[in-house]
Amino acid sequence: VIQITRHHRIQGSRGYRDAANYVLGQLRAYGFSEDEAWIESFPSDGRIRYQTWQSPSGWDIDRAELRLVEPFDERLVGYPEIGMSVITYSNPGDVTAELVWVGAGTSETDYEGKDVAGKFVLATGYGGEVHRHAVLKHGAAAVVAYLDDYRAKEHPDIIQYTGMWPRTEELERVTFGFNISNRQGERLRALLESGQRVALHGQVEGIGLEPYFMDVVVARIPGSTRAEEELVFSAHLDHPKESANDNASGSAAILDIARAIRGLIESGRLDRPERSLRFIWVPEWYGTQAYLDAHPEMAGPAIGGTWLANMNMDMVGENLELLHSKMILTRTPSSLPSAVNDVVADMARMVDGMNVRTPRGSLSAFNWRVTPYSGGSDHMQFIDRKIPGVMIGHSPDYTHHTSDDTPDRVDPVELERAEILATAATLYLASLSEAEALDLVDLVGANSLRRLGAAARKGRRLSGTEAGGALALAADWERQTAESVLAFHDSPAVRAAVVAWTSRLTALEESILADQPIDLAAGLSDPAQADDRVPLRLTRGPLDFALPASGLEPEATAWYGTPGFPFGRDVRFELVNFIDGRRTITEIRNALSAEFGPVNTGDVARYVEDLVEVGVVEWSASD
Repeated sequence: VIQITRHHRIQGSRGYRDAANYVLGQLRAYGFSEDEAWIESFPSDGRIRYQTWQSPSGWDIDRAELRLVEPFDERLVGYPEIGMSVITYSNPGDVTAELVWVGAGTSETDYEGKDVAGKFVLATGYGGEVHRHAVLKHGAAAVVAYLDDYRAKEHPDIIQYTGMWPRTEELERVTFGFNISNRQGERLRALLESGQRVALHGQVEGIGLEPYFMDVVVARIPGSTRAEEELVFSAHLDHPKESANDNASGSAAILDIARAIRGLIESGRLDRPERSLRFIWVPEWYGTQAYLDAHPEMAGPAIGGTWLANMNMDMVGENLELLHSKMILTRTPSSLPSAVNDVVADMARMVDGMNVRTPRGSLSAFNWRVTPYSGGSDHMQFIDRKIPGVMIGHSPDYTHHTSDDTPDRVDPVELERAEILATAATLYLASLSEAEALDLVDLVGANSLRRLGAAARKGRRLSGTEAGGALALAADWERQTAESVLAFHDSPAVRAAVVAWTSRLTALEESILADQPIDLAAGLSDPAQADDRVPLRLTRGPLDFALPASGLEPEATAWYGTPGFPFGRDVRFELVNFIDGRRTITEIRNALSAEFGPVNTGDVARYVEDLVEVGVVEWSASD
């Protein structure tokens, strides 16, 4: 972890390549040959696209400094001492200019009546968005941003991580910016509001934006009898130095897992798993998307692939005593029911019963939760390709994306817990015997009964038609969860056990419907709003987060910025996952309503129509 934190590992940067080479060097030291571990590089210049994702620009700087020069002289921040002090993807520059306060700096109203041309702006918004408004629209010279949320009030000396993330058409106009602490930002603001003239000198030296590469480190342990089937560990290697828990911890964890499993196999203490194990270290989202683009075989059983599960390790080392955090095990969404969720939860219970202790580690008690699906990391790419992906992480963590995310807040005990959990779950599924598969079907079935009971309880709070449709979908998802065991072992005995459990679930569903005043036939939707159009996807992988709004005419984008826009990021992700070439708009609406609560058919139709407009979805020929 400490070694990885020493690299300023921004996606597409030379610092990231240094970190990738470090990981590959460790793999070589562990005995992985050139055929077993390698780097795949993908051009990254801010113009090339991988499916719907614009690659980040390459980037490299040597040094930077921000000084206060009026009303007195004082050094504020410098790079490389504090990696996060420079807004990532800043270009070189040297500016001495007056400072202007613009509030959040992320909307046009923040600039009304203010002359920022040629000046520094001080803002509390995200650095890239402030730059987009202040510099690109209003001619400011550079940006100074600081954190102004609850964390900053409690920890006023932390510095946030922000980036320019320039769009292709903006690359030639990017200047530079700095991140400073809340204490420094509030002090500068106070000087300005007292009527004093405040001037800064900012200097960034180095290459800045450049065409470069995103490197994905890959290692593979071939399986003994079913090598074509794979289970994959993933961790994003990027982020500014130090960024210890996010995500040097996950990157180091899967490096240690790869070392341990290979060493145990080579020493004869562990039988080679039947299925292959793959490990990938990626630039978050962008690198995973490029890797997915190059590997169409990256697909789960539901769409004919042989990638069976993903353990995504993102922020896995938090010291629970220092950060008052807990381990979060994020389930797959309803669009991808899977027994992998039950296996991971069961392994967490196993780890909870162990007295994990390591030298230099904490004395913390294990604190963990299984939570419904949420995005925010690379498990999204796997789930989109119907590979059951569980994220192992931690929350809350006040140091997230700040200069306080340092190695002293990483706990060897929590790292070991996360590694044992992920390794045990993966090895179990990689060589699932018939006896284990039968036991797993029973585990899934018992959990499904509990989950279906919870769905019935939820149904009592809904209207009759909503409750009936939601219960039917919940029961179907639980039957699919039991059937998913067959991807790992499909002997006649296991098939019979799956049939028996799905029959029990159907019987429970029918019993609940008989006991509650629910009209199952009515389904979820208002018949007057029925929409039988069937959309088809044209891309692989999650859609770029800005779509479809970024591809629409200005008047059509207004809906996406209104307070009444009904779909958060996770709902949008699931909406696209439910576009499978079979579901109608009404059926997609019903599935979303069962998972997240009632949504409007017209809103779903409008969103899909916009996806069609920007060319990532089309209507089925029958429509």
